[in-house]
Amino acid sequence: MGSKEPVVPEQLRSLHRNPVRADATGLLTLADHAAAAEARVDPAVWDFIAGGAGQERTLAANTDAFEAVRLAPRVLAGAGRPDTGTEILGRTWAAPIGIAPMAYHTMVDPAGEVGTALAAGPLGLPLVVSTFSGRTFEDIARAASAPLWLQVYCFRDRAVTRQLVERAERAGFEALVLTVDAPRLGRRLRDLRNDFRLPTGITPANLDGDGFSCPSGHALTEFDVTLDWSVLDWLRSISALPVLVKGVLTASDAHRAIAAGVDGIVVSNHGGRQLDGAPATLDVLPEIAAEVAGACPVIVDGGIRRGADVLAALALGADAVLLGRPVLHGLAVGGEGGVARVLGIVTDELTEAMALTGTRSVAEARPELVHRRPVEPRPARLPAPATAGRRRPSGSGLWKAELHASLSDPVLDTMNFLNEVTFRYPEAISFAPGRPYDGFFETEQIFGYLRRYLDHLEQGGASPEQVRSMLFQYGPTGGQIRELIADWLRQDEGIEVAPEAIVVTVGAQEAMLLAVRALISGPEDVLLVSSPCYVGITGVARLLDVELTAVEERADGFSCADVEAAILSERARGRRPRALYLIPDHSNPSGTTMSLQTRRELLDLAARLDILILEDSPYRLVSQGTQLPALKALDRERRVVHLGSLSKTLFPGARVGFAIADQPVLDSSGGTGLLADELTKIKSMVTVNTSAVSQAVVAGMLLAADGRASALNAETAAYYGNAMRVTLEQLAENFPEADQAALGVRWNEPNGGFFLAVNVPFRADNAALVRSAEEFGVIWTPMSYFKPQGGGEQSLRLSVSYLAREQIADGIGRLARFIKAQASA
Repeated sequence: MGSKEPVVPEQLRSLHRNPVRADATGLLTLADHAAAAEARVDPAVWDFIAGGAGQERTLAANTDAFEAVRLAPRVLAGAGRPDTGTEILGRTWAAPIGIAPMAYHTMVDPAGEVGTALAAGPLGLPLVVSTFSGRTFEDIARAASAPLWLQVYCFRDRAVTRQLVERAERAGFEALVLTVDAPRLGRRLRDLRNDFRLPTGITPANLDGDGFSCPSGHALTEFDVTLDWSVLDWLRSISALPVLVKGVLTASDAHRAIAAGVDGIVVSNHGGRQLDGAPATLDVLPEIAAEVAGACPVIVDGGIRRGADVLAALALGADAVLLGRPVLHGLAVGGEGGVARVLGIVTDELTEAMALTGTRSVAEARPELVHRRPVEPRPARLPAPATAGRRRPSGSGLWKAELHASLSDPVLDTMNFLNEVTFRYPEAISFAPGRPYDGFFETEQIFGYLRRYLDHLEQGGASPEQVRSMLFQYGPTGGQIRELIADWLRQDEGIEVAPEAIVVTVGAQEAMLLAVRALISGPEDVLLVSSPCYVGITGVARLLDVELTAVEERADGFSCADVEAAILSERARGRRPRALYLIPDHSNPSGTTMSLQTRRELLDLAARLDILILEDSPYRLVSQGTQLPALKALDRERRVVHLGSLSKTLFPGARVGFAIADQPVLDSSGGTGLLADELTKIKSMVTVNTSAVSQAVVAGMLLAADGRASALNAETAAYYGNAMRVTLEQLAENFPEADQAALGVRWNEPNGGFFLAVNVPFRADNAALVRSAEEFGVIWTPMSYFKPQGGGEQSLRLSVSYLAREQIADGIGRLARFIKAQASA
C-alpha cells in the first residue's frame, strides 16, 4: 500500500495552489458530475447506485439537511491560508475527507477501486474498501498511497469474515469499519422494479463461490441477523486493527459503542438505503458528538455534495466526513481522473469556505459557524443561466449566453478583430496576415493542372464515366489522391507511409479538429500545446470543450524537460495527457525551429510517457535551405500524427490538407485498424469529403512536378527567405544596439517561415494595435492571442510573407516610430 508516513497537509495546499480544473468541460460541481455520470451509466446500474430504500425519504433528507445550513462569514479574521489537515487514528489526513465504502466500483469503470485508490492517494485522502469490492484487496493496496480501511459485513459463516479481515490486514489495511445497520438490506424499490442483477463480469473479487448476482437476495441468505455488541470482542480476537462502527444514529447507541471500546464511530444511515424514514445524519450528528465528547473520532456520511457541507459537518461535531456517491460519479465520468477531480473540487471548496468564515484549521470549526433553517425539499439542478429572469429577445432572437461558451471566447474574435482593423485602416501596412504571397499564381494554371490529373486518370484506365464521377461526385471520405500524397511525402520528406494511413482534409484545420476529437475522449483527457501556439488549435479546443495545458517555450527554445514536467503534473492531478501539439519548423507565431537533438528527445519522451505528438509543419518547403527531418520522418514507434497542409506549399485556395494517422487501433473484438479509419468516420459527419475538384487540381500540380512539391517551391522559398532577411535587416537598422538596450526591444531571427516575435517595453494589446494602425499606419498581431493560458502581453508577432521589399522597409520604419512613441508615453 505504500509508506505509513503521514500524508502532510502541504500536499493538499499544493492542490489548492493548482486546483483540479474542470472549467473547460463544464463539470464545476459534484452535481455536474452526477448529471454527466447518469448519462453514461446503464439505467439499472444508475438506479442501484443512486436509489434509496422505500419512498427514499431518508435519501432526500440527507441532502435537504445540508440545504438548510447557512454558514456565518467572519471578516478581517487574519486567518491566512486555512490548514485542512487533521489526524485520525494516528494518521494525518490532508483534509477531513475520506471515501465511503461502496460496492462494485467496477460497475462504472473497469479499474474500479484501483482507480479510486490511485486518485485518492496523491491527495492524501483515505479509502474505505467494501467487502463487496470489484477488485482484490491486494490490487487496491498496490495502487494506494494513502490509508485503506476495510468495511466489514459479518457473515453467518464467521470463517468467511475472518479470512477477509486477515487478508486485508496482510495487504496493509489499517482499520476495520464494521457495518452495524444492515442485518439485511433495505427494500430498494428501484432495484425491485428493475429486477436488478449485477452486470455480466461484475463479481465480488474477494469472495469465493457464486450467488452474488442479486445483492439483496445474497444478503438475506448470508448476512448474520443475530449480531450484537459481542461481535466487537470477536473482531478484536482475530485482528489487532482498530475497529470503528458504521451506522450509528442515536446518542444511546453511541454511548454503548464507547462502552464497548470502539476506536471510532461513523454516523450513517447507509446513504438512505436501509430504514426509510430514519433521520438525516447531519440532524443527529450534534447529539452523538456531544455523547462521544472526544472519546474517539466521529465521522459522518450521507448527503455531502459541497466543500461547505464538509465545514458544516465539522462545525456540528464531526472529525471528518466520508464521501460516497459523488466518487462513483467521478469514476463513471472520467475514471481515476474523474475521482481526482471530484475530490479536488470538494477540498478546494472546503478551503474556500474555511477562508471566508475565518476558520484557520479543522479544529477551529465550531457550532456558531452554522445557522439552520427549514427548506422545502427540491431536486438538485444545474445553476440557472445568466439570462434567467430577463426578457427574451423578440421573435426568433437568441441569448448569446445560451449558445456554446466558445462563441464568447476571445480566441474566436481575434481574427475578426484583425480583419476589422485592416478594413478600417486600408492605407496601413499590415504585418498581421500569415497568408502566402499570391504573385506566384496564374489563374490559367488551374485548368492546366486539372487537365493533367484527368489525363493521368485516363492513362490509368479510367473510363469517361469514372472520370466524370470523380469530378462531380463526393468521392471517398478518406480522399482520392492519397497515393499521390504518399508518394510526395516519400520523395520530399522521407516519410514512408501507406496511402490508407492518410486522410485528405479540408485544410490542416480540419485535420486538427478530427485528431483532437478522436483522441480526447473524456473530461479527464488533456491536450498539451507548445505556447505560444497557433490560434487554430486553441479554437479547436474551445469548440470541442477540450482542456488545454500550455507548455511555455523558453527563451532558448522548446524544452522536453518542461513537457515531461507538465505531463507528470497533470497525471498527479488525476488527469490524462493524451497528445502534444506543436509546430517544430518555423513555428507560428514565434518562428522558432526545434533542433534535431530535441526532436529525438521528444520522440523518446513520447514513447516513455505514452503520449502522441500532433505535428503541424506547413512552412518547411517554403523555407530556404536544407530542412531538419520532420518528426514523422524520425518516428519509428508511430507516436506522431502528422497534420499537413498544401496551402503554403501549393496554393491556399485549394483548401487541401491531410492527416497521417498510422497508429493501430484495437477494438473490443480484437480487430485492428488504423487511427486514420477513425478520423475518416468523424470526417464523414463534418465535411463528408474534401472537394473532388480541389483534390484534382492539387494532384495535377504534384504530377506536373513528378511528385515533388519541393520542385514547385524553389522560387517561393527564395522569396520568403528574402522577405525575412529584409525584415531582420530593417529591424537592426531602426533599432541600433544602443536603442535595443535602452528601450528593451529585442527579436528572434528565424531561418525560415513567415513569422518572428518582437518584445516591446509596453502592453501590446488591442488598444495599442489600434493606435499603431491609426497614428502610425502599421498593423501587427498581439502575441497574447497565441497564449491559451495567458501571457505574451509585451510581445507582438510580425508576418513577412505577404509584403514586397519596399513595403517591409516602410512598415518597419513605421513600427519603430510607434514603438518608440509608445515606450515614452
